[in-house]
Amino acid sequence: MKDYFFTSESVTEGHPDKMCDQIADAILDEALRQDPESHMAVECTAKDDLILIYGEANTKAKLDFAKIALGVIRDIGYTEDYHIQVKVSGQSQEITAAVAHNRISAGDQGMMFGYACDDTPDLMPAPIYYAHKLAKQLRDYRLKDARIRPDGKTQVTVEYRDGKVARIDAIVVSTQHVKEISQAELRPLIIDNVIKPVIPAALLDDKTKYYVNPSGSFIKGGSFGDSGTTGRKIIVDTYGGMGRVGGGCFSSKDPSKVDRSAAYYARYVAKNIVAHKLASRCEIQVSYAIGMDEPLSVFVDTFGTNTIPEDQIMEIIKKNFSFKVSNIITELDLKRPIYRHTTNYGHFGHPEDSWEKIKDLKD
Repeated sequence: MKDYFFTSESVTEGHPDKMCDQIADAILDEALRQDPESHMAVECTAKDDLILIYGEANTKAKLDFAKIALGVIRDIGYTEDYHIQVKVSGQSQEITAAVAHNRISAGDQGMMFGYACDDTPDLMPAPIYYAHKLAKQLRDYRLKDARIRPDGKTQVTVEYRDGKVARIDAIVVSTQHVKEISQAELRPLIIDNVIKPVIPAALLDDKTKYYVNPSGSFIKGGSFGDSGTTGRKIIVDTYGGMGRVGGGCFSSKDPSKVDRSAAYYARYVAKNIVAHKLASRCEIQVSYAIGMDEPLSVFVDTFGTNTIPEDQIMEIIKKNFSFKVSNIITELDLKRPIYRHTTNYGHFGHPEDSWEKIKDLKD
């Protein structure tokens, strides 16, 4: 279809799943800060005042898991008391034997996808791009208004005409708040301070629908309002549904885990294809087997938007990019403590990240 509506959502850092993602990646960052060769897969689950940290760690780093977790929780803005339980063991020796060669190799099997399109300046799909902008603006406004609490969700429905962004049809913002503020007060406050500052007026019209806390009051939030677990927001983390995902999450995983590093690299390749106007939309799929450095397959799809034949695009990819796990980690410089910041407002579309850079391409 060329004329359609498409919807994507985002969440704030106070959402219980995102709280767990941040704890997992803060642990990863501290491990990499002390030992760049760390192999980590330490996850988190939260419910009420219980924080459970569990998984595998192969690292020389000395990690105070409880201290890291509480630091993240306080940074988010939650002040409640929490009890933290830790169940972390060493990495499976079978997995270690499979990936610990003289060369870096994939820490697991699987397929990963990267996507880019020319909807927005960051070459991200418009629905998730604006949903993330709203979520971040909600966070920024919360820091100025103590009546707004950390948990929140946003959602944007974009109308496409002839395959291009035409307008925004609906916006949903749900935010945790103190009990002293009424829904009647909250609606104009959110429209004026969250929606209007970040959504271009040209995309809004008299038919655009605004929903602010459509379920009513939202006083109890975070892990006290719902449970949270690392890795449950993979659509929020990627392309808002407008682009396939391999199924593996990102947070908690060191760069030897291709679920994360190869997905970052696939985005890097797709973005460069669109940035160089070889296509308006591009999706890259790559697959690996555990213990192997080279990918099993690389596939490109431009959805009929290519400006040169797709076989030529594939040749350009082969000349300019290497999906070897060792190259991905080196080219994108992934053994750094950079991961906690990726957990909020999507892992893609942030210009400061190495996988968002545009490079010169050889024909």
